[in-house]
Amino acid sequence: MADARKRNEAQTPAARASRLPAGASGRAYLLLTITALSWGGNAVAGRLAVGEISPMALTALRWLLVVAILAPLARRDLVAHWPTIRAHWRRIALMAAIGFTAFNSLMYVAAHYTSAVNLTIIQGGIPVVVLVGALVVYGTRITPLQIAGMVVTLAGVAVVAAQGSLAALMALSFNPGDVLMIVASLAYAGYTLALRARPAMPQLAFFTAMAAIAFLTSLPLLGFEIATGRVLWPGPEGWLILAYVSLFPSLIAQLCFMRGVELIGPGRAGLFVNLVPVFGAMLAVAILSEPFRLYHAAALALVLGGIALAERGKGR
Repeated sequence: MADARKRNEAQTPAARASRLPAGASGRAYLLLTITALSWGGNAVAGRLAVGEISPMALTALRWLLVVAILAPLARRDLVAHWPTIRAHWRRIALMAAIGFTAFNSLMYVAAHYTSAVNLTIIQGGIPVVVLVGALVVYGTRITPLQIAGMVVTLAGVAVVAAQGSLAALMALSFNPGDVLMIVASLAYAGYTLALRARPAMPQLAFFTAMAAIAFLTSLPLLGFEIATGRVLWPGPEGWLILAYVSLFPSLIAQLCFMRGVELIGPGRAGLFVNLVPVFGAMLAVAILSEPFRLYHAAALALVLGGIALAERGKGR
């Protein structure tokens, strides 16, 4: 029994990370930067989707397309590791529901009420929750500089959520879309923490299983949208938006993020989510011609300052 336990522990992402070569961090940084760029574009796509495809139709169809792409590629791994998937199906289902279905559906609804710049800057708060959660769940040490970085990052999120108004901050009079995006970010932080202890199986098989569950868990939401007469099926522009969110934020970015977490852990990987506001703001201004106000600049400065402090204080 003890030997079996040791073998299982040796297969966990954390254990594998301890055996990675010296250049692993560099590869992780590249993968996580690609992730942040794709997710920054996801917020812009969410805004472009308004009037072209409804939120729950976009959420359900994106995961259907991902499964259609991945299933033939991962078929052998899925069959080989089906006993593991079946044994851990509750954990996998919960991760897919909160990290894929809940996060994306909330973000696409939020896009109807707030700007793409706000959507991306608020995502910068995810690392704060991840660092605190890593301390509570895994006992990961948080250094004073990381605490300072979390405080600075939270200040940046508060600035954009309150639109630079101290009165709005004190009165908690936030845009409904900003509040929805905060809830979505909390959901994704929980998913990020759970990645550290994901079941031992090939990444492609694991992601395919989660994508399939994300599609299934999005169907009741789509059914509600249809029943209430709010569904909007995609036209030509809607299909282009759907193709982008399926290939980049859903497929490429998720695979890069999972590998990044495996290489350097959820705490450090989560910090790269702070790059999402940078890429998202640039794309929103360039593509959507959204105004970039002084409080956005202040929030970005705080978010980037937070990641710099936290990364310097990561310890060894």
